[in-house]
Amino acid sequence: MISKASSFFIAGLLAFSFQLGFSAFSAAPVFAQDRSNHKIEYLSLSIGIFRDKEVSLAPKKPKLGGTFRKVTNVSYDSNKKVLRFEPKKAGVGTLIVQHPNTGQILYEYRIDVRKTNLFTIAREIKDLLGEIEGIHIRILNNKVIVDGQILLPRDMGRIHSVVKQYGDVAATLVTLSPLAQRKIAQLIERDINNPEVHVRAVNGKFILEGAVDSQALKDQAEIIAKTYAPDVVVDEAVADKKVINVRSDIVINLIDVRPPPPEGPKKIVKLTVHYVELQRDYTKGFRIQWTPDIGDGSSVTFTSGGRNPGGVVAELTGTIANLLPKLNWAKQHGHARVLQTTQVVVEDGNKGTINSTTRVPYQTVSAQGQPSTNFETTGIQAGITPQVLGARSDSVKLNIQFSVKALVGAMNGQPMVSERSLQTILVVRSGRSAAVGGLVSSSNTTNYNKLPENAPTNPLISLYASKDFVRNQSQFVVFVTPTIITSASNGAEQIKRKFRLRN
Repeated sequence: MISKASSFFIAGLLAFSFQLGFSAFSAAPVFAQDRSNHKIEYLSLSIGIFRDKEVSLAPKKPKLGGTFRKVTNVSYDSNKKVLRFEPKKAGVGTLIVQHPNTGQILYEYRIDVRKTNLFTIAREIKDLLGEIEGIHIRILNNKVIVDGQILLPRDMGRIHSVVKQYGDVAATLVTLSPLAQRKIAQLIERDINNPEVHVRAVNGKFILEGAVDSQALKDQAEIIAKTYAPDVVVDEAVADKKVINVRSDIVINLIDVRPPPPEGPKKIVKLTVHYVELQRDYTKGFRIQWTPDIGDGSSVTFTSGGRNPGGVVAELTGTIANLLPKLNWAKQHGHARVLQTTQVVVEDGNKGTINSTTRVPYQTVSAQGQPSTNFETTGIQAGITPQVLGARSDSVKLNIQFSVKALVGAMNGQPMVSERSLQTILVVRSGRSAAVGGLVSSSNTTNYNKLPENAPTNPLISLYASKDFVRNQSQFVVFVTPTIITSASNGAEQIKRKFRLRN
């Protein structure tokens, strides 16, 4: 039989046990894992290399669960809210970060620990990229990082190709140095070679500034700048669409084109034209003529009265003409040289005309029988348009039209005219002469036994023989000399001295 004191002791012990059990049950609650509002991240770690991960949503004392303890140690810095992983064994595991009160899963990591030696990878990358200046290779956060600034854009492609071979254990943070941009800008400005054009490098762009005299010079400067422009390096953030670049040309042309200055006085060109013609003619002929003929002079006369008896008297008379033989022989030479010089002063780009002609009159009869006088123009006619090639050039472009008409004879009262003409375009330096055209002609004529116009038509005896030989030769050359002068009055003093003129 249990006493009353024992009953109180047992009742207190049961109450204490119930309270202790209730406290133990309250200290270790069991929560269900909610995986609906978190992301799973995969980590690749290497033994001996720690790695930090930021967990901004974690409380001061989060609950860490999972199978990570067999492959890595994990520590938590509540001030920085950073988890530090220190791999110790190769293998795989998981880490679940939960809220201690609600049991909500905040982060979940799938961990893969490898035996990869990052120092070996860093040494291999350094051997492959050792020739590139301005880069540094370091091991940070369980990765081999290539960092720095390079001068040549083509080196960026080599760095990317090398780092890509090592997958997630290597990354590049290399950028193009601003010093390289400024150096390229200096090269562009030097090649443009215009003291009024300047080139600036701003944010990977090249800005052309200044002023030039023409649109052609502006376009030329832009083409030179685009030739020097480096290849575009696409940043990883831009490739992942984390950053959007504003599209613009790498060369920005802000060069102004100055309006043309007011046109000043044109240059003056003195044109000197020399026309030289040489003519030679030779004539040789002989003729023997014996063509006697009889002229009939018969008549009948009637007479009556006086002391003589009347009747009919007939007279028979005749005249013999060209009874004596005729011998004609002729030989003659002719030489003629014509030299004519003309000058005209004309403004640059305008046409200068030179005419030295003679009007030859001749008579004509109309259909109604009315006589009239016409004229045939002979001589030299020239039209020359000079154009100076550039403000500092002494070359002159000449557009020449030249014609010569000469009187060579007459036929049936009409003048016979020979005409020579030329048209050409050429460039001649100032003060130099050029033979712009010429013509050489030669003709030979031989006539045998050609009766003259007054030869008898009914001779008793015809003995006629003749031979005529005619040779004509001619040649002419045209010389043009352009001279650029500063004023139309140049040479006036020389002319005054030549003709002894006084003011």
